[in-house]
Amino acid sequence: MSPRVGPQDGRAPDPRTARTKARLRESLLAECAGRPLAEVGVSAVVRRAGVGRATFYLHYEDLTALAVDACADVVHAAVDALHAWQTGPAAAPPARPPAALAGFLAGAAGRAPLYRALLLPGGGGPLGERLHRELRERARAERAAAGAPHPELVASAVAAAFTGVLADWLHDTVPAGAADLAGHLWRLLLALHRAVPEA
Repeated sequence: MSPRVGPQDGRAPDPRTARTKARLRESLLAECAGRPLAEVGVSAVVRRAGVGRATFYLHYEDLTALAVDACADVVHAAVDALHAWQTGPAAAPPARPPAALAGFLAGAAGRAPLYRALLLPGGGGPLGERLHRELRERARAERAAAGAPHPELVASAVAAAFTGVLADWLHDTVPAGAADLAGHLWRLLLALHRAVPEA
């Protein structure tokens, strides 16, 4: 399930709520630094965060919802890393991957145990679904803005390929270092973009 969201009536979110959720996210990441998510309990998270269990359940349905929220930055970082080269909708992608992509992969490897609990082999799981959705939308919008053909089709393929390869790499079924994987992924994604020519 997704974390509960704030007011839908246009009001700014309560800063106290934002601070509480930030403390819970930080607490979970700290707990997961030393053990798998499956071994972390709500009690340990709220104790470290300095809030009560009732406060936790006011904002999150369970630890998985909190974990996905805590890992949302990895989704944004992945999307930004793939598009770090862009200066405008008509810019041509470089032959080599942007440095941000290898940097993102190296950072993801540092939290692989937590990400593996949320991003299953093949790209499934709650974090995989979120990553796929955001990558697909970004790729679709940018391809459409550039006037490239079949933006929905290509965006779906790009999102699926990146999410699946990242997941399998984090689960140690794709042997490669971060820099090498960045190069392989980049060439794969460029090929997908070029696979559907103009009609």
